[in-house]
Amino acid sequence: MHSLKIGDKVIYPAQGLGIIEDIQEESYNGQSIRTFHIRLKCNNTLVVIPSNSAAEIGLRRPVSQKDVNKFFQFLRKCAVDISTDWKDRYKENFDLMKSGQLEDIAVVFKTLFLLSQTKPLSFREKKMLEKSRELIISELAASSCLSPDKISTRLDQCLSSCLKDLKMGPAF
Repeated sequence: MHSLKIGDKVIYPAQGLGIIEDIQEESYNGQSIRTFHIRLKCNNTLVVIPSNSAAEIGLRRPVSQKDVNKFFQFLRKCAVDISTDWKDRYKENFDLMKSGQLEDIAVVFKTLFLLSQTKPLSFREKKMLEKSRELIISELAASSCLSPDKISTRLDQCLSSCLKDLKMGPAF
């Protein structure tokens, strides 16, 4: 994370895409610490993160452009397990979202989307479905030359394909 510079795009777990606006040396308890000042795209909030804890927090670069197609292949093929107990399912999904890893967020997104096709989601799960979709779209749009609308359309097509496969194949 020390190779980050002003203007770089980063992914902040559970918040999504941010841009490094400034990097400063700041003094805390007599120690000089390098900090990243990151503007979050989703809500225009400025967060300050010490560089030595960036990896621990889960700060990372967005996936590469070549990984965008791999993402859609992963989303189409990843298996999901829909637990019957919503509390357990919510905790598992919450932990996956907190990881900030695109594959984990994809599993949450696909799980909740498929579940929503069979029964109404709770308020919390609806919010998580919306947030997972937003995080995926913002990262993939930042990683590719595709607009958020095109990414959204591609997501819908991918999930539609997953639904068709489920109706023809074994239950998820």
